[in-house]
Amino acid sequence: MEEKEIAAQIDAGDVALGIELGSTRIKAVLVTPSSETIAAGSYGWENERRDGIWTYALSKVWEGLAACYLDLSQNVMERYGVKLHKIRAMGISAMMHGYLPFDKDGIQLVPFRTWRNTTTGQAAAHLTEAFHFNIPQRWSVAHLDQALLNGEAHVRDIAFLTTLAGYVHWRLTGEKVLGIGDASGMFPIEEATGTYDAAKLAVFETLPEVQGMPWKLGDILPRVLRAGEPAGTLSAEGARLLDPSGALEPGAVFAPPEGDAGTGMVSTNAVRKRTGNISIGTSAFSMHVLDAPLREVHRDIDIVTTPEGAPVAMVHTNNCSSEINAWAGLFQEAARCLGKEVPMDALYTALFQATESADLDAGGLVTYNCLSGEPILDVEEGRPLFLRTPHGSMHLANFMLAQLYAAFAPLRIGLDILTQQEKIAVDSLVAQGGLFRTPRIAQQILANELGLPITVRKTASEGGAWGMAVLAVYTWKGGKTDLADFLDQNVFGDVAAETCDPVPDGMRGAEQFLARYKKALSVEREASVLSEDA
Repeated sequence: MEEKEIAAQIDAGDVALGIELGSTRIKAVLVTPSSETIAAGSYGWENERRDGIWTYALSKVWEGLAACYLDLSQNVMERYGVKLHKIRAMGISAMMHGYLPFDKDGIQLVPFRTWRNTTTGQAAAHLTEAFHFNIPQRWSVAHLDQALLNGEAHVRDIAFLTTLAGYVHWRLTGEKVLGIGDASGMFPIEEATGTYDAAKLAVFETLPEVQGMPWKLGDILPRVLRAGEPAGTLSAEGARLLDPSGALEPGAVFAPPEGDAGTGMVSTNAVRKRTGNISIGTSAFSMHVLDAPLREVHRDIDIVTTPEGAPVAMVHTNNCSSEINAWAGLFQEAARCLGKEVPMDALYTALFQATESADLDAGGLVTYNCLSGEPILDVEEGRPLFLRTPHGSMHLANFMLAQLYAAFAPLRIGLDILTQQEKIAVDSLVAQGGLFRTPRIAQQILANELGLPITVRKTASEGGAWGMAVLAVYTWKGGKTDLADFLDQNVFGDVAAETCDPVPDGMRGAEQFLARYKKALSVEREASVLSEDA
């Protein structure tokens, strides 16, 4: 499409916007009615650990959203020479799960408790037994129940409980709603009804710790919407929150707010039953759309949904790329000490390409990337750790290969539950995430470690913000076509893709690394005795 034509569409407001609040970056993507990306903006941020809790201040949410939108609008002006003042459709996505309770006046009751916290083990086990359904520590109901079990005073005052995406959507539109995929990380969903499981809600109300509360859980949770259903419009107050300059007009129709898992499924075209995808970032997860229920309850497998409400088996790991990023920062600092200013993108490319000369098993090196707790490994407190034997082959190539193997290892351990215990057939997976910006390197390592073909589309680095923009277009167009058909016919028809098949020698090397990784896990678990104050 010619830039003049795009400029005319922007000026007329015939564009859609997707925003995703990720763990380290808030990203906005502006698209045409055909879901083609025409501009993007971003803002870097990071969680804080306060009083033993991983959190983000909500003031930082609005600071980051305004900065991200400003970056987007400046990019639009620089490229197309028009001011972004009107948007036809919008959508908000964010990291799933966590705990954001508000009172009847809309006052936040406690700091945001993010998905990264592993402080709800008692409640998660308690609810899993009560529901006969796996409740992970990250889920909102686990955080709520743990607060009840802890006797926290604020729980009596809860009038609304939501996720980060639900909160931002509420402030922008006034609507207390949630997309079904994000809602499935708050409380179990019933596929037939498309809302919270009524039987499990009834069980929750019978729990001793819930007795005497002045609310019913079903009354304080957001209303659930499927993809394509209108979820409100941008209010004048919401427009000013996004664009303090006042240029942005209210009125944009909103898609239901979704979690990053749902937007990951959309951006990889993996919403149809028997498809699957992997999202790689601060955390990592693989999603497998089911055509039949799992036979057993597995504590390491979440059951969530697609944005349309189909059940999905999710393998989630709390940690993935953060430790690689930390080491890259160290290497950049070392280069700076030598008088060399190396751009981060170039540094990542060089570090990843170095792995091509590594020993296939990473030379006997072992590393753990647990910045936070990792339930799938039974690691309660995160302690990044690097180990080697005295005769380990300590070279940059091996070190970086070990880092990439470790980033994917918890995912492989969880995936084995699905393939070996549940006998779910996984033929291939579509992957997305920043680690794939360097072509083929991380993709091939992931294929070798999982023993599966891994496909990466050219849209892989666009990520969830683009997936949310696509859902906004879907709502704009009426949401009448099945979402999977809409994606096939209108979005992914000519998107280029590349597949890496696992290589036998690489698979053997990955298995050797994984054997050492599992053998030394007790060291990682014991490392939690090292206090952060030490």
